[in-house]
This record gives sequence, C-alpha cells and structure tokens, in this order.
Amino acid sequence: MSQRELFRPPAPAPNSKTLGLFQVLAILRRNPLECFSEVHFSEPISSVRLPIGQVLLVHEPAAIRHVLLDNAENYRKDPLQRRVLSAGQGDGLLSSEGEQWQTQRRTLAPLFARRTVTSFAPAMQAAAQGVVERWRRFGPGSVIDVAAEMALVTLNVLALTIFSDGISDDLDEFRLATRAYFAVIGKIGALDLFGVPDFVPRPGRARLRETLRYFDDLIDGLIGRRREVLERSSDNEPADLLTLLLRALDPSTQRPMTIAEVKSNILTFLSAGHETTANALTWSLFLLSQSPEWRARVEAEVDCEMARPAEGLADRLVVTRAVIDEAVRLYPPIAAMSRIADGPDQLGSYRVKRRTLIVMAPYVLHRHRKLWDRPDVFDPARFLGDQKQRIDRFAYMPFGAGVRTCIGSTFALQEATLVLATLVKSFKMQLAAEARVWPMLRVTLRPEHGLPMLIELRQPVRRLAKASVG
Repeated sequence: MSQRELFRPPAPAPNSKTLGLFQVLAILRRNPLECFSEVHFSEPISSVRLPIGQVLLVHEPAAIRHVLLDNAENYRKDPLQRRVLSAGQGDGLLSSEGEQWQTQRRTLAPLFARRTVTSFAPAMQAAAQGVVERWRRFGPGSVIDVAAEMALVTLNVLALTIFSDGISDDLDEFRLATRAYFAVIGKIGALDLFGVPDFVPRPGRARLRETLRYFDDLIDGLIGRRREVLERSSDNEPADLLTLLLRALDPSTQRPMTIAEVKSNILTFLSAGHETTANALTWSLFLLSQSPEWRARVEAEVDCEMARPAEGLADRLVVTRAVIDEAVRLYPPIAAMSRIADGPDQLGSYRVKRRTLIVMAPYVLHRHRKLWDRPDVFDPARFLGDQKQRIDRFAYMPFGAGVRTCIGSTFALQEATLVLATLVKSFKMQLAAEARVWPMLRVTLRPEHGLPMLIELRQPVRRLAKASVG
C-alpha cells in the first residue's frame, strides 16, 4: 500500500495528560475537539470530576448500547445539551423528551421511510446538476469555497424535496445565518459548565437573538403561505414535510402539533438538516483530493453506474458511499453527545450515581485504538464487503444510535452519495495552495477556514464492466 493511501487527515493531537478545569474552559470556547486526551482514545471508560459533578467518558460499544438503548429510560439529555438545542428548537424533535418526543417521532417517521426517501432521488440529482452547471461557467483553474457550495446545494435539496415552495430568495443569506447560529450556540463557556441559569446573559446572545428573529420571520412566512394553499383546496397540495407537519395528528389523541412544535422542527431540518450533510460532502471531497487512488476508484464507479438507468443508482454506488462512510467516521456530523443519569446504574467497572453525566463522543469512538485498525488513516475499504459487516453498530454512529438515532440519516446519506457522484463525474478538484484545513466543532464538525479548491472539468471514461468494489 502506498504512502498516499495511508493519508492521515488533519486532527488535533490528543493531550498527553487529562486537562485541568481552567484548561478545559479555555479550550471549550476555542474548539472542544482539542479537549480530548490520549486516555480517552485508549480506555473504554474514563472518569473526570468537573464543577457539575462526575463525568464518565464512555467509548465502549456495549456500554453505549446500554445507555442509548437497553436502559435509555434512565438517561435523558442533560441540561448543557438541552441549553445548546433549546435555541429555537426547544419544542422540536431534537430536544423534546417523553411523550412529546414520542408523538413527534411517530408523526415524522413516514416522511423518512426508505420508500419516501428513494422517491426524492431525482430531485437530489437535479440539485447536484445545478451545481455542475454553475461550476461549468467558472473559468479554468477557478478557486471556489467547496464548503460554502455544499451548504448551498443541500439547501437547494431541501427546497426541492422537503420545503417544495422554496426556502428563501437568498440561499446564501440563509447559509450565513445558519453558520452564525451554530457559531454562537456551539460555544460552551464557564457559565454553562457551572450550570448557571439560562437567564444570565452570555456572550453572543444579542447576535443569536438577531439570527433567531431572521429564522422566525422566514419560518412564519413558510407556514403562512402553505396554510393559504391548504385552506384553498386539498387537491394537489404539496406532499412534503411542511404539509405533513401542518396536517399531522397524533394517532392516539388526534392532537395536532402546536405551532411551537412545528416551527422548532422546521428550524431543525433547515439548519441542522442541511449543515450535517453539507459537512459530510465537504469532508468527502477534501479526503478524495488527498487520495488519488480512491478518487480514481470513485471516478471509475460513477462513470460506469451513471451511464446506466437512474433507478437504484444510490444503492449501486458502493465505493462512493464507502468514501462518505469513512468521511463521517473521521469527521462525524454529531461529534459528541451526552446524557444524565436519573438513577444509579453500572457501566463496566464504574458505578453510576444519580446525576452522573455520560459523554459519548463519536469523534473519539471512531478513532479509538481498541476498536479500529489504523484509526487515524483514511481507508474507505473498512466499509466495503465483509469488513463493513464486522463493524459493531455501537462502535460507529455518525448520526447517533439507539432510540434517538437521527431520523434523517437515510435521507442525508442518499443525498450525499448522489451529490458526490455527480460532482466527481464532472470535475477534478485539487486543494488550493492557500488552504488551511482544520476541523472545528460548533455543534456540527466543519472545516474552520472553509475548503478552497481548484476545479477543472474532467472527461469521464466509459467502462463496460462494473467498477471494482473489492
């Protein structure tokens, strides 16, 4: 295997020792990824003491399964995580609990069933082709920010599938508002760590209020226009998420969602829903630009498969999907999650007391020395053939796991696969000389400085045989 195949993507080096409180506070504000120490990547479970009490960092699949599935009722989202998610999403699927969450999950599940998601494939390809046509108008050797472009294409996918009336007249303005939103809510400070009540002012709150007003006005407009359409006639009404949310009734009580619940879920899909997929695409394109061998394999596959009928295309793009799976292993959309224990329990050799904070970081889990071979190396072969079948479900969870696994993961992965294939078929992309690629955690995991790349058209080579996946 060549040195290029053993590419080690940029990531913070684990600290040699567990950090002290003041070090943690400083780094949390800058980039939480830099808080992890070597012990977290080598031990299944480790314990630290913080002002909020005992914290267990859990990166052992059986223990994670216990927390997220087998004994999930004992572990709810903790106040710190709820504080982050409550910014405009307090009544939505991400942050609600108990019966409210169960009702919303039942209500939204039909939209994200496999058959429904598959029906969205043509719109996803149309959005990707729109990017191709725009990029074709750029001159040879043009440098573009691929991170920004991927955010725009995933917004366009939402506009064509889930919010079919469109989202905004200015998608770039919405992209920048989303970036600002995550930048503020993703910063964890001393007030948050010490559990100071939410009414105490935090830095950046004025900016957050301004961004939320923008989202509020936009979502009110989406709802208002759709209600007018639904009130005029039930014939040919748009069959998308917005209609479902406004029409939905709880099967048990026949209760519709409240307006607050509707608005919170719309914000979730508009912000987190496009941001996570955009980041997955961005990291995939970066990793391919650094691995000529895997880029050639993806090119061969897309040239072959995209010349065949479009039906079932996403399922045939197994090498392309493996690249995405590996990208979200190295740079998972949900880089960390946490729960708080409502009652005593046992995790491995550790006794869990009531109110113990449990932290499970997919970023650490996916790079854990005891779970992965060469964990810091880019190697999509992990997700091909028998190797993929050997991966423990709770050792790989880029979209979470258990009862609260991300409801839109199938949608996101299909979208990412089709968009990546469309772009690779038409363009070669090379990292710009001035690029500084570094992962930054702000709720989602994005390149801190964007991803400037040189693009040039490529000529697909038509293959008679199916691309190798071995």
